Amino acid sequence: MTTTGSYVEHPPLPGLAGVVRTVWIQRTGDAAYVQRHLPTGGVEIHFPIGGRPQLVGPLTRPEVEVIPAHTTIVGVRFHPGTAPPLPTVLDDLVDQRLGLAELWRSSADRLVDAMARAGSPEAALVYLQGHLLQEFRSTVRADPLVSEAVQALMPWHPINIDTLATHLALSASQLRRRCLHAVGMSPKVLQRTLRFQGFLALAQAGAIATGRRGADGMAGLAIDAGYADQAHLSRECLRLTGLTPSQLLGGDLDRCMCGHDHSASYKPFLATRSRPVLRV
Repeated sequence: MTTTGSYVEHPPLPGLAGVVRTVWIQRTGDAAYVQRHLPTGGVEIHFPIGGRPQLVGPLTRPEVEVIPAHTTIVGVRFHPGTAPPLPTVLDDLVDQRLGLAELWRSSADRLVDAMARAGSPEAALVYLQGHLLQEFRSTVRADPLVSEAVQALMPWHPINIDTLATHLALSASQLRRRCLHAVGMSPKVLQRTLRFQGFLALAQAGAIATGRRGADGMAGLAIDAGYADQAHLSRECLRLTGLTPSQLLGGDLDRCMCGHDHSASYKPFLATRSRPVLRV
């Protein structure tokens, strides 16, 4: 009997909601799976059950990974500006994939052993989140001004970077430096990344365009997400994903080509949108 893969997202444990965007379990079937990782503005932990966990640094371009057959991975995606304990700033980890053993030393080995004994991927994911919850309670402190900047840079209400810096009582260069350290990218690059994530959130939710400027369909959603027009969206999509919007979404506005349900991942984006999301 042939088995196929699956990918299931969940909201994080309540205690992690302020730092973790979503958690997931991915299983591959009898064949290897080609996964296209997209920039999200945050870092991720990828933890193959029985394998070596990795930290995926902030992405500024797509990363294509071939996941072997019969592999189960539990994952954690963090909000921009938040990350698990790390020995370095995030701009040193941009577009990199590092073993957690390199970053966490002996604690990573203990975590691998505990995850392998968890009994199921679901239990392993709960254990991993419990470990992260303890770390954030005891050692991790987010930069409060960067956290405020991230919220201001979410899509729907575009803001000028200099205006944001003034609001935070920082110079533009200070804001840039703090964002590079805490997020791994400049405020402008983060704003562009979050804008694209906002577009994907609308597309995945089956949202109806608000009709501004007489646009509808993909052009309307592009405008709602903050793009000047559909051509602007297409250029950014190609830069961030390596694909056109139609290629990425498989020709449909209510799903991506991978066929995965990313509703838990995009819920934080839709929650910041002033207009209600109307389903088709």
